Formats: sequence, C-alpha cells, structure tokens
Amino acid sequence: MTQAQRTSPPRAGSRFATRAATVLVCLVVVTGCSTVKGWFGGKDKDAKAGQPAELVEFAATANPSRLWKASAGKGEGSSGARQGPAVANGRVFASSIKGGVRAFDLQSGAQVWHHASDLRLTGGPGAGDGLVVAGTLDGEVVALDAATGTERWTAKVTSEVIAAPAIGQGLVLVRSNEGRVTAFDAATGQRRWFWVQDLPTLTVRGNAPVTLGPGHAFVGMDDGRVVALALGDGRVLWEQPISLGDGRTELDRMADVDGAPVLEDAVLFASSYKGRTMAFDAPTGRPLWASESGGAGSVAVGSDRLVVSDRTGTVWAIDKYVGTAYWQQPALANRNLGPARIHGGHAVVGDFDGYLHWMRLLDGEFVARARAGRSALTGPPVVVDGILVVQDVGGDISAWRID
Repeated sequence: MTQAQRTSPPRAGSRFATRAATVLVCLVVVTGCSTVKGWFGGKDKDAKAGQPAELVEFAATANPSRLWKASAGKGEGSSGARQGPAVANGRVFASSIKGGVRAFDLQSGAQVWHHASDLRLTGGPGAGDGLVVAGTLDGEVVALDAATGTERWTAKVTSEVIAAPAIGQGLVLVRSNEGRVTAFDAATGQRRWFWVQDLPTLTVRGNAPVTLGPGHAFVGMDDGRVVALALGDGRVLWEQPISLGDGRTELDRMADVDGAPVLEDAVLFASSYKGRTMAFDAPTGRPLWASESGGAGSVAVGSDRLVVSDRTGTVWAIDKYVGTAYWQQPALANRNLGPARIHGGHAVVGDFDGYLHWMRLLDGEFVARARAGRSALTGPPVVVDGILVVQDVGGDISAWRID
C-alpha cells in the first residue's frame, strides 16, 4: 500500500522534565523507474525479497524546487565514504576524492573559492569557528580558512578519515576509521589528546562523526555504544549501550551507531544498525527511553518527534519525549536510503537512484518527489534557512526548497 502505517498513539502521561557499519554493507544498485510521484503498489509488493521497491504514482501535494546545482569534483564513487556538505555562515562547503574543497553561496550556488588538492579527501568537510576541515583516505587532515580557502594547518592520524571532523570550543575532533578520536588545537593543529577503543570484527562501512556539547564529545561506536568524552583530556565520562552485538554470526552481531548523535538541550539522541533508538540525559548518560525502531544513520529532530530510516528502507517517526512510534512508511523498501532529515513540515530521504522523497511529518504520507541526479544519495543532507542541500556519490551538489 502507498499509505504510511500508523501506530498506536502515545500513551498519555507526564513527559520528561528535562527536554532536552570494516565491510561495506550495501544493496545491489539497479536502475529505477523515472515515473514521477510515488511508491509500492499492487503486484510490486510481492516482488522478490531484496529488490528495491518500484516507483508508482501518487498525488503530489507539495512542490519542491531546485534552487541551484554545482559540482564539488569527482565524487566518492564506491568508496563508501558517504560524503555530505557542511553549511556555515551562508556558505556551503564540499569536498571530493578528486577536486579538493569548494565553497558555494547557499542562496545562489555561486562558487566563492576552490582549494585545489591532490589529496583523496573523504572525511568531511566539517565547518565552524572560521575553519573548514577535511580528512583523507590516507589519514591526512587539512584545515582551511573558511573565508578564503587558504590552508591554515595540516595534521596526520593513524588511518583513513571518512567522518566529518567536528569543530568547536577551540578544538578539531577527527574520527578515524580504526575507532580513534583525535583532538587537535583549532588554531595551530597541535594534537591535544586521543582516545581509541577496539572495534568489532565486522562493522558497517564508516563511522559516526563526533558530536560536541558543553565540555563533552559524544561518540557513536561500532559496537553499539555511545561514549561521552571530556573535551579537556579525552577521558571517558560515561558510556551506554544502545543495542548489544548479540547473535550467532558476525553479521547478526553488527550494531553500529554510524550516525552522529544529536544533542538538543540536555538530551542526546542516537540510533543503531540493529534498529534501536535511544534518548539519554547528556551530562550523566542516564537512559531516558528506548524505541525498537531505528537505523545506523543519524536521527532528525523536530519539535515533537524524531525521524530515522532503517536498514530495510522503512522510515519511522518517533515521539522524542517517550519513544513511541507515531508512524512508519515502508514503501521505500530496499532503496538504500540515506539519513532522514526534516525539511519544513516534511520528512525527507534520498535513495540509491538519486531521488529525494518528501513525506508529511504529521502522518508519513508521501507529498512530493524529485530527482537530484542519477547518482546515489548516501551522505547526510543539511537543512539551513529552509534550504535542503544534498551531495551525491558523483560529487554533484544541489539545493532545494519545498512549499
């Protein structure tokens, strides 16, 4: 069916006083239908297991418009880096494996500067505090001036970087692929501290960028835990499991937290590959609630609900105060969805065939679809000032509004 599946409404009662995956696991990419409008109906739902749901028509009730399109260079291809743009101070920053780093105007897409580089840039970029920082497949870290693109400093870590660096509170935190978090002085690039922990035998390709909070660095781990580190020296302040790596095989035990945890006020939200989402009191790590819905990518946080896509292609909306599911939309099955985001009054996800799908945040019904390009949208989109910015694996970037 094309309609979202509603769940039981959240139980009445008091809300919390404080409001506050190394193997690439992927789906086979096939060519999708170019029909505009919708999803999954009739005989298609009886298709062979594992095949991407086919496009079927639906009555669009919203109108997305592309503001601009640009190229960041040769994209990540099949590297599994899941590159996404960064937005800060009215500029969009993007890197590519071949093509260096570029800055674009958010409103017009005009290129502001280009830092040419022969480095295989994959991790990032991250942007903030006047810096743009990217990592490489060879463990190099490059920090640029956000206004001009000139190089400020370089550094080295012990393995490839495919997560966007986090910048803030005088530090640049770089997550490398063997599980190490390294903190550099934002002004000089001098290493301040590092923290590392062993990884499981088998994980989802990639890892979560670090999330910064006041005096804290929150790290989603490949073994299904979230760890809070002290920004001053990297010591562990608390750690909590979201889901345990249990099962008969290594594949069964994959529990990666591969999306950056999201901090809102004093509440931290994170989701895992095993399909579980949790909320924690950020200063103490005390669990607030757990929901048996979720995925390896990061959650999107709205006024009263979270949105997350799982590994099967189901999109979920979850009450952010108690964890009850509002609705699920299963009609994007096996389309290898990227992380969900909230765009106006809609949830939006990208898929393996370059399509963006908007769903009404209230009930999960599809309202619009547009094709950003012909390459997969695997990286995290960014929404700023009502503009959605996405980057595909071919290196193309596009910006969208929706009425």
